[in-house]
Amino acid sequence: MSNVSPDPSATGLKFWFVELAPGILPRNFGTMLYGAFTTIGLLAFVSIGTPYVLNVYLKIPQAEQGQIAGDLAAWNEIAMLLVFGPCGVLADRIGRKQVFTVGFIFMAIAYALYPFASSVGELTAYRLLYAVGVGAATAMLQTILADYPANTSRGKATALVGTLNGLGVVILSVGLGGLMKTFVGRGYSPEDAGYITHFIVAGLCLFSAAVIAAGLKKGTPVHKHEQLPLRELVRSGLAAARNPRIALAYASAFIARGDLVVVGTFVNLWGTGAGIEAGLDPADATAKGRMLFAITGIAGLFWLPLMGIMLDRVNRVTGTTICMTLAAAGFLVVNLVDHPLAPGAWIFFVFLGIGQISAFAGAATLIGQEAPIASRGAVVGMFNTFGAIGILFGTAVGGRLYDSIGPHAVFVMVGGLSLVVVAYGLWVRRTAPGPLSVRGSFMAH
Repeated sequence: MSNVSPDPSATGLKFWFVELAPGILPRNFGTMLYGAFTTIGLLAFVSIGTPYVLNVYLKIPQAEQGQIAGDLAAWNEIAMLLVFGPCGVLADRIGRKQVFTVGFIFMAIAYALYPFASSVGELTAYRLLYAVGVGAATAMLQTILADYPANTSRGKATALVGTLNGLGVVILSVGLGGLMKTFVGRGYSPEDAGYITHFIVAGLCLFSAAVIAAGLKKGTPVHKHEQLPLRELVRSGLAAARNPRIALAYASAFIARGDLVVVGTFVNLWGTGAGIEAGLDPADATAKGRMLFAITGIAGLFWLPLMGIMLDRVNRVTGTTICMTLAAAGFLVVNLVDHPLAPGAWIFFVFLGIGQISAFAGAATLIGQEAPIASRGAVVGMFNTFGAIGILFGTAVGGRLYDSIGPHAVFVMVGGLSLVVVAYGLWVRRTAPGPLSVRGSFMAH
């Protein structure tokens, strides 16, 4: 599985097909992959736990649940916006491992408390606690993805992490989501089934915290005397955007994270609505919406390895611009869909999945190359902040376009914004392309 050298500071160590950065051991990279699988898979459980708590414990009427769920999601994103920057600065001062571990611990506490909420306000407080944990964990996952692979393997490493993200969501969310039904089937009350399931999820978060604490590399990528002053670290996220390539990565993150929400929210909504209009009952219509979402996700997972290979063979600005072009095409082509459940419509959602995952791969690979090593945590924190702003924009503006104009308008909006980023990418490629050869480029500036 991996090639091990007795000297961890030497170059040339590999984990499977991924070349590792100097000082990174295969077990460090393997731990990161475990984090990629569990972080996204465990954070996704909140989308299953929230409706269960609203129905079983708080007894909220169905007609009121939509607004509450939307408010919880909005508070979640606001909290993460506030967390990403400080977590990045902390990562550059005390280390990635500590922040990642604390993130899982916060998630564990939040999940353990979630079913004990006695009001919507209390549930919101627990959701904010969860958001702090998720913000810390996902920020560190992105940061060590920038730290651990050699620059020549960033694309392949990004593809591998993205694949494990997707598998984690499918395997863990489906497996854990079925536990409550299983416990009820064995004679437990719905309340007890919810308590037990949330405790299991919390336990998995604590176990993951222990794995991360044991397996990630200690310390920070630079020695203590090389660390930037705290004030400079705080400013470095925005200041780094003076590098046009980092600015391009930030813009791509805004699109890529917004893409993910648009696909996850509005593809499901469109398919479900079309099913109900066609006379299906709500359960069958919801299944149709999930089917369309599954098609986009599966297409992206199969496409991702090709993107990883491509991004390691071309100039990274060129690669990111190609990725954003695919994103623009994937979203704009959905405008050709007359009815999402028509027999041939699935092919357009395949293109949509390819575009969405390409945006993620391009943005993550470019920021990994360009983020300066001394302030990498802070810069990646700002990268994630732009992504969170993209999510807020996608949900707020996209939802209003969906209601006032129609489903197509949401996808055209994202496709049009992607074209703006493509135009900027072409300008950056002409004026500040960076290293033309990936193999001849560098790890830090």
